[in-house]
Order: sequence, then C-alpha cells, then structure tokens
Amino acid sequence: MNPIKQSYTRAQALPNILKERIAILDGAMGTMIQRFKLQENDFRGQRFKAFHKDVKGNNELLSLTRPDIILDIHKGYLAAGADLIETNTFGATSIAQADYDMQGLVGEMNLESARLAKLACVEFSTSAKPRFVVGALGPTPKTASLSPDVNDPGARNVTFEELRKAYYEQVAALVEGGVDVLMVETIFDTLNAKAALFAIEEYFENTSERLPLIISGTVTDASGRILSGQTVSAFWNSVRHAKPLAVGLNCALGAALMRPYMQELAKVAEDTFISCYPNAGLPNPMSDTGFDETPEVTSRLLHEFAESGLVNILGGCCGTTPDHIGAIALSVEKMQARKLGKHHFYSD
Repeated sequence: MNPIKQSYTRAQALPNILKERIAILDGAMGTMIQRFKLQENDFRGQRFKAFHKDVKGNNELLSLTRPDIILDIHKGYLAAGADLIETNTFGATSIAQADYDMQGLVGEMNLESARLAKLACVEFSTSAKPRFVVGALGPTPKTASLSPDVNDPGARNVTFEELRKAYYEQVAALVEGGVDVLMVETIFDTLNAKAALFAIEEYFENTSERLPLIISGTVTDASGRILSGQTVSAFWNSVRHAKPLAVGLNCALGAALMRPYMQELAKVAEDTFISCYPNAGLPNPMSDTGFDETPEVTSRLLHEFAESGLVNILGGCCGTTPDHIGAIALSVEKMQARKLGKHHFYSD
C-alpha cells in the first residue's frame, strides 16, 4: 500500500475521535528547540560544516542535522498526552528556505521531518489511543496580499504561482514521509493560504487520494482580523470550499484574548470541527518559555473553552511545552467535544 493510502486508512478514525472527545494537539516546536540553546555548529552538523551562509535559527534544518532533538521533542509531547503531533516543517518551503540558500533541501527536510514524527507516533500509539502525524504547512516570509514597500501599495514580492509550486513540493514530500493529516496553519494572508489549498487539492487530484485537512488562521490583534484584513467569518467563507476536517485559530494571542474570535468561528463554521491552539499568553522575556502563562493558567482557560462547547481539538502554540499540553489534556479528558451541525463532510 502506498504512503497516502496507508495514511488515509489511519486518518479515517479521526472524525469519530473528534465526535467522541476533545483531541489534543502538541505544543510549540520552536519554544522547545530554544531550550537546547543550540549554536551555529549545532545547526550545521558535520554535513553543513563548511556551508557558505549562517544557518542558526533554521529549525527545519535540525531534522537533518540533529534528528535526535526533534525526535525527543515529539516524544515529550506524546508522553504528555498529545493525540496529534506536527512535523518540524513550519518553514520548510523553498520560499522560506531561500533565506538560508537551502531551498534545494526542501524535499528532504519535509520527508525526514515526517518520518521522525511517524517514528515517534508508532512508538506511542495503542489500539485505544492511536497517534497521528500532522504535516505542518506554515506561512512564508513573502505574502501575496501585502506590499513589502510602504511607498508602493501595489508591489508584491511573490506570485500565487510561486506559492502554489512551493507548497506542492512540500505536500508531496510530507505525504511521502507518511503524514496522516495536512494542516495549513498560522494563516495571516488568506491569499497565501489559498495557494496552499490549491496545491493540496492539485496533489490529491494527481494521486487520486486525499488526506484530512485542518486550516488554522491567525487573528493578529484586537481588531479581530487576520493581517490581510479579513474578519474570522470572512476568513472561513474564503477557505470553506476546501472542506476541511477542522478549522481553527492559533498563534498571536493567548486564550483569553482569542476567546471571542473562537466563539465567532464556532458559530459560523457550525458543521465543521473546531481547533484552537493559542500562545501561552503574552510575550514575557523573563519567563523560561518567553511567555507569561503557566501550564495551570493555559489549561484553565482552555477548560472553559471546552466547557462552553467551542472546540474539538486543543493544543498550544508559542510558549507552550509538554507541561502545558499535559495540563490541557488532563483538564479536558472527561469533557464532551463540541457538537456538529446536522451535516459534515467527514460524516457522510
């Protein structure tokens, strides 16, 4: 059986899980990598010892040079109770990797990142609690909707076609590596997200198979809009054609500030599962994680989300750790998941 068929067979269990209970997504990859206090040589490893450009901060490269660290982080989240773990591929597109002159490594980065996450999931999966690999497609440093030049609002530094091509390359490698789900996440430019969704659909059509899809937007401030200007409702109406397994919000805000936007999303996307993985509050450079919320605070806030019937998937973004994820899992383990409307794409 080819990788996408194997993953599709596994992922068929997900909708039933999301109906029965709240599933737990992992926490921040970047926050955990920072705890290792890695230096330039750690990122380079032996393979890139003589590379012509600094690569410190290229977290996706660690899947090739320090796979032990990435595997350790995955296992930490799974041991804490995560049902779904994201691949270390947030910036693993040719557009993002061009900043390091490493766009030629994108296929390998995604493939190995998926394999590492799959290895960890296989170790922790049981018949009673299967674990799932989520292939993460993050934003790129270039946006199709916004000008890079304040003096020229019409200027663009990337085209839709360039984005589509980059995301297609990423999707193909993630699927080959064995992901069970694809997630377009931290969306601050809806047009970029549409390029990713177009590439995903194109790949599915070319392979005659499909995997479940999660779409997660990012409300950037108290305006209640994503950076490219859409409200949460408008954002949902722009991406609902992709028929995602779940739609949600992540990053930029902590749970307290995110709550009204989650309420809005749960109302308009009534027939779709809802995900939420906020930051651990506000940035706090004095904190061990760089953010101000302890696991107890974050889990209490997200317990209230579950109590209000807002969510089917909960996890954490920037500043969250296995301790946060463990506390979240414990706080909602006996709670009912959000009920769907009368029809859902995955409940036919």
